[in-house]
Amino acid sequence: MIQNILHKIKGKFDAFKYIAPKNSHELENYHEDAKDYWTQHNITLHHQFASQEESLEYFHWRNDQYYKYIQLMPVAGYDGKAILDYGCGPGHDLVGFGAFSSPSRLVGADLSASSLGEAKDRLALHGIAAELAPISPDKHTLPFDDASIDHIHCSGVLHHTPDPLRILREFKRILRPRGTANIMVYHYHSLWVHLYVAYVRSIEQGLFPELPLLEQFARSTDGEDCPISTCYTVDQWIAICSQAGLEATFTGAAVSVHEASLLQKRFSAIQDRRMPPESRRFLAELEFDAGGLPLYKGIHAGIDACFAIRN
Repeated sequence: MIQNILHKIKGKFDAFKYIAPKNSHELENYHEDAKDYWTQHNITLHHQFASQEESLEYFHWRNDQYYKYIQLMPVAGYDGKAILDYGCGPGHDLVGFGAFSSPSRLVGADLSASSLGEAKDRLALHGIAAELAPISPDKHTLPFDDASIDHIHCSGVLHHTPDPLRILREFKRILRPRGTANIMVYHYHSLWVHLYVAYVRSIEQGLFPELPLLEQFARSTDGEDCPISTCYTVDQWIAICSQAGLEATFTGAAVSVHEASLLQKRFSAIQDRRMPPESRRFLAELEFDAGGLPLYKGIHAGIDACFAIRN
């Protein structure tokens, strides 16, 4: 059922025009699965932080797992702004905004009540005031007034949803004129897709080799039972944002330490005749920046594609 939605998400591009899945039965099941899954899984693995120092150290450690992520998805520099962290989970980036900015309003929204509870505890540890709003994947509107938010932060969320265009249109509604957003979605032109999934998991580990590459990818990122996990090219994501009436600029892709650690397998993968031709060519065409990070056609070949959005 979920894979049918995945096919629709990736297959319904007509000159990069996004068409949302319409099977109401599939979506109803997704709504139930998503709430259950993201209640069980979150970014901190339900860890209870004992001190501000431990909490901030985890914040920095997590960001360091993705080269230049914090520069691409900043939490500093938003003094006096009304900020929404959409899909805030247990409050990881809310802590960042509270610690490194002085927003006039800080709001976290998530579909998991337990993660919101963990966010409340972690924010209280820091003495950070924030509103925490439950959202439901089956609701068509967000619980915020028109033109009430200056900046939306949305990291690693929309690629887990069956209809990101609907959510982006809600972003446009609640953003103030000339409001901004930073959004991270999974990147198709990445080592994660074309080396980790196509070679390490499929060929070396024998995991789901019978499935198409994107379905293999869906099982590789946030657990094999994750309801939806997909990825986009830069052009696809910019086109979806444009359909929502938002101007999107690609700012870069953060390469994960995990991806970088697999580069030693690159030549073995290219030599393996079982590799998908597209993935083999991708690996063969990689170049490297001065710091040794891989580039594909001038863009860092990392899993986290980041975009600056303007209303």
